[in-house]
Amino acid sequence: MSKADFSTSIDIATETERLRTLIRERSYREGDFTLASGKKSKFYIDMKATTLAPEGAFLIGRLACALIRLKFPNGVDAVGGLTMGADPIATSVSLAAYAQGENWPAFIVRKEAKGHGTGRYVEGRENLKPGAKVIVLEDVVTTGGSSLKAIERLRAEGYEPVAVLTVVDREEGGAACFSGAGVPLYSLLTISDLRSSGS
Repeated sequence: MSKADFSTSIDIATETERLRTLIRERSYREGDFTLASGKKSKFYIDMKATTLAPEGAFLIGRLACALIRLKFPNGVDAVGGLTMGADPIATSVSLAAYAQGENWPAFIVRKEAKGHGTGRYVEGRENLKPGAKVIVLEDVVTTGGSSLKAIERLRAEGYEPVAVLTVVDREEGGAACFSGAGVPLYSLLTISDLRSSGS
């Protein structure tokens, strides 16, 4: 991709395939791993190697923005998620949206309440209106526990999570978890996409 390509036009298929390739090169590993949930797995995805890379952030922001606009044609109010996996993604999506005329501030949900000052869980509240409709972002969804925590904390603060959007869905129960909480799951890619050889 040209360094000069900052246009808002997007070829979904081409950019999704480039993101898939980038994740396979930088973030996807096969072997014997123990996940945060305690489960064993034959593969591991460390998305930070992709989300913190300029091209990865650029692609994720554009693709996520396009998906959100498709699913929520009447708009949303903000994007963010549980620190720290969602942090770079929130900024990427917020910036991509701004380039396309949308105003979606980014926010961060802390794992623990701030130990001083305001003592709050949600950072960036100054940019959020009461009852804001928000998209919960995640780098990788497995069983959904992390984002479910974010959903609960956002609701407790008076906001309305309308969907979870993840870069990669490991297809291990996340969708069912969020469905039980009344929130749909959308993904840019699935583990099946990453494990296939592609074209």
